Amino acid sequence: MDSRRVLIVDDEKNIRFSLSKALEKLEVPVETADSGEEALGKLTQADYDLMLLDLRMPGMDGMEVLRQVSQQLPELKVIIITAYGSLDLAVEAMRLGAVDFLQKPIDVTQVREMVRRILEKQGGAQVYEDYLAIAKELIGERDFEVAAVYAQKAIFLNPDRPEALNLLGGIAEVKRNRREAKEYYQAALKLDPAYAWAQLNLERMDSRPYSKRDIVWG
Repeated sequence: MDSRRVLIVDDEKNIRFSLSKALEKLEVPVETADSGEEALGKLTQADYDLMLLDLRMPGMDGMEVLRQVSQQLPELKVIIITAYGSLDLAVEAMRLGAVDFLQKPIDVTQVREMVRRILEKQGGAQVYEDYLAIAKELIGERDFEVAAVYAQKAIFLNPDRPEALNLLGGIAEVKRNRREAKEYYQAALKLDPAYAWAQLNLERMDSRPYSKRDIVWG
C-alpha cells in the first residue's frame, strides 16, 4: 500500500484506537480527530484520501461534517460509521456522497478490507457497478437490509438503469411488501422495457399460486 493518508473521526477514544490498529497492516498513515470541528480543521491543513467518520458525535455531528466535505472536498472519500440498525442514516449519508458505511460494533477485518478496497481504486470513483455487485453479494448472504442501502446508492449514481430497482423489488418481496415490490419492478421496466428480469418477476407475482421462492435477482 502506498503513502495515502487516512483520517479517523470519532469522539470515542477506544474506537479511534481500534480503527487505527486495524489499519496498521495496510501500512497507511493514519491521523485521528475526536470531533467534527477538529476534523474540519485537519482537512484544511493536510491532504487525506479517505476519512472514517462517526455520524453520532456531540457538537458538530458527522452528518454536518459530511455535508461540508461533500461541498468543499468532493474528491475526499468518506466511510461513515453508524450505530447498529441506523440504516436510515446510512442511506442519507450515502446520498450525500459517502462511499461506504460501517455499523457498530465494528469488525476489524471488515474495516481493513473495506479501506483496502477503496484505496486500491487508485483515485477512481466508486461506480454504479461497484454498488450493484456489493448489493448482490449481500443478497446472497441474505443480508437484505444492508443490501438495500447499496442498491439505493447505485440508484443515486445512475437513476437511469433498471438493475438496482429490480434488486429493491426482490428485497421488498422478501420483506413481504408485495405492493412495493411490484412498484420497483414496474419502475425498472419503465426505464428499460426489455429488462427481462423485472418482467419475469412481475409475471411470477401475478401467477397463482404466488411464490417468492423464485425471485430473479439478475
